[in-house]
Amino acid sequence: MEFSYVSLLCFFVFLTTLLLYFFFYATKSGLSNLPPGKIGWPIIGETLEYLSCGKNGQPEKFSFDRIAKYSSNVFKTHLFGEKAVFFCGPLGNKFLFLNEEKLVQAWWPRSFDKIFHPSNEITSREIAIQLKKIFPRFLNSEALRGYVGVMDDIARKHFASSWENRDQVEVYPLSESYTFWVAARLFLGVEDPTEASKLFELFMVLPAGMFSVPIDLPGTALNKAVKASSQLRKQFLAIIKQKKIDLADGKASPTQDVMSIMLNATDEHGNFFNESDVADKMLGLVVGGHATSSSVSTSIVKYLAELPEIYEGVYKEQMEIAKSKAPGELLSWEDIKKMKYSWNVVREALRLAPPAPGAFREALSDFIFHGFSIPKGRKLYWDANATHKNPEYFPDPLKFDPSRFEGSGPAPYTFIPFGGGPRICPGKEYAQLVILVFIHNLVIIW
Repeated sequence: MEFSYVSLLCFFVFLTTLLLYFFFYATKSGLSNLPPGKIGWPIIGETLEYLSCGKNGQPEKFSFDRIAKYSSNVFKTHLFGEKAVFFCGPLGNKFLFLNEEKLVQAWWPRSFDKIFHPSNEITSREIAIQLKKIFPRFLNSEALRGYVGVMDDIARKHFASSWENRDQVEVYPLSESYTFWVAARLFLGVEDPTEASKLFELFMVLPAGMFSVPIDLPGTALNKAVKASSQLRKQFLAIIKQKKIDLADGKASPTQDVMSIMLNATDEHGNFFNESDVADKMLGLVVGGHATSSSVSTSIVKYLAELPEIYEGVYKEQMEIAKSKAPGELLSWEDIKKMKYSWNVVREALRLAPPAPGAFREALSDFIFHGFSIPKGRKLYWDANATHKNPEYFPDPLKFDPSRFEGSGPAPYTFIPFGGGPRICPGKEYAQLVILVFIHNLVIIW
């Protein structure tokens, strides 16, 4: 009987909390002209529905359903434990991109900070600002030119060991393996495939936790990702310590890989980054350096297999390049520049299946957009699929058509796989190289 009273009391406390939650948000929403929309359940909000649309291969459905329901390209929702506003169109994209660090700033869900920066001494946003300043040192044109041959050498070995003489392959895991091998070599200086494979297994745990309900309990995707990131940090610190010894002894070059460059880099105050800072930065770099490329590479294999006319166009272009090479000669920067049709194929794949469907921002102050009040601190989201798959901007949007990118190409702020404005992805040229080298080896060697 006593247990029943306690249970009843707990139920009433829960019910009261739930009612107060909805009352608070309903009342607050009525005080200003917020965009239309709903907040969903406490804490979870509409996160499960958002994730479900992506899992079912229709990420645009989340936005399109709400655009139709509210007759608005701007709507409010509640994702990853935060109240958010979606901007779904070129005008919204332009507004967010051009007002970076004026009205809005970059923001990531709390799960990102738990995975990438558990000490809470620095946030994802702060580390992104630091990386933005030092990116040009290892992702400029001169550096990228030197990466092409390394990428091609890795791709040849990868296809020889994992693709050749096989009637059937599972593409996505192999694409991930290739792009991770490239990132491990160029970013970390890891050349041993066995060592790279051990790191790869841990990295594969991270994506599921990055965009998940922010509940860090045993068994959850976030908890598994946090544990994996902790193990990766330990391994990175071991690599860093050995690399510092090799650099001091002259056994390693200060420019041989990104980690070596970073160990010699300084912040805006002229101070060297400590080992933990470097480990945190490398963790984010490697995730960004391989996840995007592997996703796009997998999509390209799918489209080439389904569309013989597209495959023939790519094959013809790549064969012309292959015939111009001496036996065993690796690809060069000049070869990459000849891959114009192949790059249009990549861009069309990026349109139909953008690896990053969008990104969050945070309002720095109260402002008005299209008559709606956006309060300071509100999380904002630009949605790539809202324009990429909208027939208003791309006629017959589900058709794979690389010719869309000939001439002047898509209208401004409609094709945004890498974002835009000051915070456009600084690794987009790197991703271009990784994917084009993959395509060349796919059609020539396999």
